[in-house]
Amino acid sequence: MARQLDEQIVARFPVGRRLRVLDVGMGQGTQALRLARAGHQVTGLEQDAKMISVAREALAGEPEGIRERMRIIEGDGRDTGVHFMPGSFDVVLCHGVLMYVEEPDPLLAGLARMLAPGGLLSLLVRNGDALALRPGLSGDWAGALAAFDTVAYRNRLGLDVRADRLKDLTATLAGIGAPLHAWYGVRVFTDTAADGAGIPADVETLLAVEEKAGRTDPYRGVAALLHLCGVRG
Repeated sequence: MARQLDEQIVARFPVGRRLRVLDVGMGQGTQALRLARAGHQVTGLEQDAKMISVAREALAGEPEGIRERMRIIEGDGRDTGVHFMPGSFDVVLCHGVLMYVEEPDPLLAGLARMLAPGGLLSLLVRNGDALALRPGLSGDWAGALAAFDTVAYRNRLGLDVRADRLKDLTATLAGIGAPLHAWYGVRVFTDTAADGAGIPADVETLLAVEEKAGRTDPYRGVAALLHLCGVRG
């Protein structure tokens, strides 16, 4: 996903431009820190105190220049209007958040308002059109059958959450003024890997396969996750 995001940034913004980035639901700050290291000005918004602590600890270990380029704010992604003015950011990330939001449309509309004209909105969501794949590949036939007619599922943390369908999100992004520009699949082949599995020796080949599959039909359509990139008109 990081490679996909970088591809979109390079294609949209001049090389060397320091972008204003907002990472909503930044978690432990993996993407936020990566972009700060690349020279961008990054704001991470997160409401989970444990995740904030992990992110701040990681940031504390970075050189001063990177620490100065990143700030962390405790808050809910649905309240971006409380913290920031409209049009304040060139790039807005919202990765792995929508599945925990029962009504995502207001959240997405708020994120689009944060973008400057021509800004990039990057979403990572659970693929509602491929929910049957994981239980099917693991031999859970009843679970696979039930998954065809729903966007609800139980994740690996044991939480009941929801997925999004590409068609529905395409319509939503058009309606909030950030129409879909590109989309990719993420975790096409690796979604069934066991939790805690070690990094394979041929990890670079694995990543090359996933990257290729994530942009190639029909593989990307059955990926566990979808990476959608909208552009503010």
